[in-house]
Amino acid sequence: MRYAGNWMTAVDDRVLEYLSEHESGSPTKMKREGPIRYSRQQVHRRCKKLAENGLVKHLGNGVYVITDDGEAYLDGRLDTENWTYIDDDSDADEEQDPTDSETSNRGAT
Repeated sequence: MRYAGNWMTAVDDRVLEYLSEHESGSPTKMKREGPIRYSRQQVHRRCKKLAENGLVKHLGNGVYVITDDGEAYLDGRLDTENWTYIDDDSDADEEQDPTDSETSNRGAT
């Protein structure tokens, strides 16, 4: 599950998915080769917005690449509304508690 900020639009996910798969691209190339059903101008505007927010990086000459934050968002590990990483290690903490209580009970016997 992805955690999109309220500033994001549907085209943002398509742009990030394209860049994740192809490593780099321009709005023209994304429109021509990708599954993006938006105008080149709309893709260009969203690339600029994604770059402002650190999910992609503009390399110059209209070429963009996805950043680590962009990949984390696609993987569902970054909430772009609050800019917080989602921690998947919460299950490990729960597993530790029964072990601690078992150890305590052994010492009491």
